[in-house]
Amino acid sequence: MEPLAPMRLYTLSKRHFVLVFVVFFVCFGLTVFIGIAGPNVIETSVARTDLNNSLKLKPFNLSSPPLSTYNQQLWLTCIVELDQHDVSLKKNVTMTVKVLGVVKDGSTPYVNNQVHNRTRLLSCAQKCSEIIVAHLGYLNYTQYNIFVSFEDLNKLTYTIQNITFTWKTYNPTFSQVEIWFRFVFVVLTFVVTCLFAHSLRKFSMRDWGIEQKWMSILLPLLLLYNDPFFPLSFLVNSWFPGMLDDLFQSLFLCALLLFWLCVYHGIRVQGERKCLTFYLPKFFIVGLLWLAAVTLGIWQTVNEVHDPTYQYRVDTGNFQGMKIFFLVVATTYILYLLFLIVRACSELRNMPYVDLRLKFLTALTFVVLVISIVILYLRFGAQVLQDNFVAELSTHYQNSAEFLSFYGLLNFYLYTLAFVYSPSKNALYESQLKDNPAFSMLNDSDDDVIYGSDYEEMPLQNGQTIRAKYKEESDSD
Repeated sequence: MEPLAPMRLYTLSKRHFVLVFVVFFVCFGLTVFIGIAGPNVIETSVARTDLNNSLKLKPFNLSSPPLSTYNQQLWLTCIVELDQHDVSLKKNVTMTVKVLGVVKDGSTPYVNNQVHNRTRLLSCAQKCSEIIVAHLGYLNYTQYNIFVSFEDLNKLTYTIQNITFTWKTYNPTFSQVEIWFRFVFVVLTFVVTCLFAHSLRKFSMRDWGIEQKWMSILLPLLLLYNDPFFPLSFLVNSWFPGMLDDLFQSLFLCALLLFWLCVYHGIRVQGERKCLTFYLPKFFIVGLLWLAAVTLGIWQTVNEVHDPTYQYRVDTGNFQGMKIFFLVVATTYILYLLFLIVRACSELRNMPYVDLRLKFLTALTFVVLVISIVILYLRFGAQVLQDNFVAELSTHYQNSAEFLSFYGLLNFYLYTLAFVYSPSKNALYESQLKDNPAFSMLNDSDDDVIYGSDYEEMPLQNGQTIRAKYKEESDSD
C-alpha cells in the first residue's frame, strides 16, 4: 500500500474551501473584465463591388490594407447578395484565385507562383453565408493583391445584386495585449511550478500522491501551453511558430484529459499501477484524440503554405471520416471517464481523506467544464454543432474576453490544484511523526485511514510532548 506526502487539502476547513473557490472566481472574473474592456480581436475592412451582368465573369482586383507582423494572419471572405432575400439556394461555385504580394519597389510577385482553382458551396437562406476565399497563416508582405473570379455565378436563376469582399486580420492592439498576457501567464506559471516543486523537495517521489505526481507534469506543460516562444511569430516570417503553438496547446489539453482518467482510476488503486493494465488503455484513448487534432492542424498548416485557398473541411474528402473518428473516440473517453467517476464515488464516499480528494477535484473540474461550455456557446452559438464551424473558429472572436477567458480559466484551474495538493508549512515534521503512535491519524496515509491503526486510543498529551520535542529538533537543525 502506498504512503502519501501530506497535502494542504487535508488541513483546510470549510471556510478555507469556500475562500479557495472565491479566489478562483475572482481571478477568473478579473481576466474576463479585462478582456471585455480590451480591443476587438479581429479587424475588418470591407471592399464593396457593384455588379452588372457584364462584370460577372471578370476577375475582381482586391488590394489589402497595409499590414504588419502584428496583424498575424489575413483572411479574405465574400458574401453574395441576391436581389431576393427569401431565397433558399445551395449551389457549387467554381472560384479562381491569384495571390500577389506587394514588395517595397511596387512589384507584385506571385505567392506560390500559381493560380488556384477551388469549388465552394454557395448556401443562401434569407441571406447567403460567408465564403472564405483565401487565408494566409503568416504574412511575408506588407500588402497583398488578390484576383478573384467566379465562373458559375452567371448560371444562377436569381439576379446577383452585389458581392461584398471583406478583409479580416488580427487587430494589432489585440496582438500586443496577447503578448503581454501570455508573458504574465508564463511568469505566473513558472513561479507556481517552482513553489510547488520547492514544497515537495524534502519528500521522496515514491511518497507523492498521484495528484502531486501529475501536477509535476501538468505545470511544465502549462508553461508550454502559454507558449514562451510566442513572440517568435512576430520576429520570424514562418509557419513554424504558429504550428508550435498549436502543438503545445494540444499536448497540454490531452495531458489534462489523461490526468482526469488516471486520478479517478488511480485513487482507487493503491500500490503499484501496472503500465499494461492501468496506463496503456488511457494513453491509447487520449493518444488517438491528440493524433487526430495534431493531424488536422498540421495538414491544414502545410497545405495552406502551398495553397492559401485550401480548407480541409471542403477540400478533403476524408474530413467527414476524420470527424466521425474524432467524435467516436471523444464519446468513448467521456463514457470511460464517467464510469471511473461513478465507481470511485460509490467505493470511496465513506473513506476519510480519499473522499475529500475526490469531492474537491470533482467540484472544481465540474465548475471549469460548465464555464467552458458556456463560453463555447456564447462564442459560437448553435454553430458549435454544425459541420462548418471548425474552419471558421479563428474569425469568430468578438473581443479579448473570449481569448482571455480560456487562458485564464485553465491557468487558474491548475494554480488552484497546485495550491491544495502542495504540502502545508508544518507538513515536514508532521510527516516525520507519521509513524509515531500518538499521531498515526494526523498525517497518515490513505491506507492507514481506511484500514485503521493499532494506536488510535493513545493519550493526546503524550503526543503533544513528542510533537514539541520533534519541533525543537527540527528548529535546531
